Amino acid sequence: MNEIVQPEAYSEVFYGACPHDCPDTCSMLFEVKGGELLSVRGNPDHPMTRGTLCVKLKDYEKRHYHPDRLLYPMKRVGPKGSKQFERITWDEALDTIVSRWKAIIDQYGPQAIAPYSYLGNQGLVHGLNGGDAFFNRMGATVTERTFCGEGSCTAWLLTVGPTAGLDPDSYIHSKYIVIWACNSVSTNLHHWAIVKDAQKQGAKVVVIDAYASRTAKAADWHIAPKPGTDGALAMALINSIIAQGLVDQDYVDNHTVGFEELKERASTRTPEWAAEITGVPADDIRKLAYEMATEQPVGIRMGVALERHYGGGQTIRAVTCIPALTGAWRHVGGGVTQFGVWEHPYKFDVMCRPDLIPEGTRVVSNLQIGRALTGEMQLDPPIMSMMCWNSNPVTQAPETDKIVEGLMREDLFMVSAEHFISDTASYADILLPATMGAEMEDMILSWGHLYLTYNTKCAEAPGEAIPNNEIFRQLAARLGFEEENFKWTDAECLEHYVDWSSPACEGIDLQYMREHGFARLKVGTPDDRAPHRDGNFPTPTGKCMLKVEGATNFVAPPFRQMYEGFQPGEALDPLPDYLGPRESHTNDPELAKRYPLNIVSPKSHYFLNSCYANMEDKQKGQGEQFVMISQHDADARGIRDGDRVQVGNDRGAFKGVARITDDVKAGIVVATLGYWRQLNEGTVNSISSGAFTDMGHAPSFSDNLVEVSRSN
Repeated sequence: MNEIVQPEAYSEVFYGACPHDCPDTCSMLFEVKGGELLSVRGNPDHPMTRGTLCVKLKDYEKRHYHPDRLLYPMKRVGPKGSKQFERITWDEALDTIVSRWKAIIDQYGPQAIAPYSYLGNQGLVHGLNGGDAFFNRMGATVTERTFCGEGSCTAWLLTVGPTAGLDPDSYIHSKYIVIWACNSVSTNLHHWAIVKDAQKQGAKVVVIDAYASRTAKAADWHIAPKPGTDGALAMALINSIIAQGLVDQDYVDNHTVGFEELKERASTRTPEWAAEITGVPADDIRKLAYEMATEQPVGIRMGVALERHYGGGQTIRAVTCIPALTGAWRHVGGGVTQFGVWEHPYKFDVMCRPDLIPEGTRVVSNLQIGRALTGEMQLDPPIMSMMCWNSNPVTQAPETDKIVEGLMREDLFMVSAEHFISDTASYADILLPATMGAEMEDMILSWGHLYLTYNTKCAEAPGEAIPNNEIFRQLAARLGFEEENFKWTDAECLEHYVDWSSPACEGIDLQYMREHGFARLKVGTPDDRAPHRDGNFPTPTGKCMLKVEGATNFVAPPFRQMYEGFQPGEALDPLPDYLGPRESHTNDPELAKRYPLNIVSPKSHYFLNSCYANMEDKQKGQGEQFVMISQHDADARGIRDGDRVQVGNDRGAFKGVARITDDVKAGIVVATLGYWRQLNEGTVNSISSGAFTDMGHAPSFSDNLVEVSRSN
């Protein structure tokens, strides 16, 4: 049974899963009556969800039935961006798409069509990879989706291989917890509950972040390096651990490669050296190194923000080396957490069908879609059509003004599958109404814990909305794609997309998921899991790779439709080190004269990326678009608290309300992501660079200089 019947039988409760881009992947309960979703709540039986949901999800039913929801297929009848559409039938919508695509393919070839998606839905069937097989079969341009964590993945895989590492549930056993570049209270709430439980048991909680986030304020110790300098701090920690004689030499000798070379590399990366770069006192660095080596078990939770400057990949490598140097991996509750997904038994090749990609198909980065659409990339053939789903690049991708310029092209045929007429959807030629969580069957991918999570189709979709996968099924049929996978039902997809024969799925199958809603993978329990107590890293050597000879840059295949062609391929430094940000007073003093402030753009507390930013109750909780600025920097610019200000650089500008606060240091401003451009005067990504970081084609969201001024 996938339902729990209430005694009064007025409504039924079904298992659900939060579909959003969040590590928690909460197990939910949907209350449904007569096909209508009445309410949602957290599943109290789930060890992480514990019956609670975040402020974004707690009234999810309001999103399902929001008055602005897109209910019917629409075609554009006004200028692009004007939001002038009229209702059409599904047949007209799909026939229009197919006829336009066929004409483009005939004239330019299939690579003139580009898919654009990300994790607006994390479902195995309807999420990030749900359209990959379709576009791979078409021969369309392959797009790299590297918004969040992909540089971290490259560094992680090079250092420790595809391991889930430290189980988030096991932090209850940690005596010392370092949360590095993650605002857990806003973006990883249920792991934060485990951290708080450990803190109540005596664990010390250290937060390393450039500003005083909600999480930093709840820590025992907040360390605030300057933006983009975390790599210097990490290298100085390695230096200090070695200099203080705190290395677990037995662990290093038996379970690592390259210690002597790393020791030599780190020998000049002293706390005094790092103090000059980071602004963190040298004595604090030595103290942190000492405590991280001696207060075992030590758990490190790395946030995706750690990668978001030029040297982000090297920073992740350095941090990932630390638990091997200290022997933290020996302990339950010791080690480091990146993404749990590496031990989930998902069959990405079956989802994506990379075998269908024509040889020589090009790759374009989603981060640089503005450059691609405007002709700056000089692509041959040019992109003449784009289909966007599960993503809203006009707010979430860098170089926003270029994206808008590209989407305004009259010769660009744009298709958007959406829930609302978002900033990006407003430029579409055809709008397709997509279903939401309770309206479709799926299993939701988790990158933040070790549970499979099932989502029941239990509510009727309003209007004529259909699931993403059904959209691609119907398009595939119209295009004559005969491969079996294009005919699978959603349930058949789930049977094929998970390796149910994997040891991790012992005793678990799809029927079990329907009956229980979630299942912990068979990879050890939170109370006994120490996967690298005796090494056993899933690397070519079986060891933690402090040094990697001959490594070249790559993007993990699931983020590029499982395509291995045209990987970045640049040679990588065999050893971790500090690489400073591109845009800084040190690296580019001339730029810094014009734009002297570093900007940090974390996620909003009440929005999930750009989801919910069009809902009045979430807007009220989040407040209008704001800019956190120090008293020192405000005084120097004649800015008072509450003033309307403009933040800008050569790439663009946005406006917000000044919040003068001690939560940011002089030289830094903070403005959160997610606000909709159509409801505000620009958004924070108007100023963001589309330049890649050092690994994994990751984004440079924290590597931008700006100036702030009063706005009339």
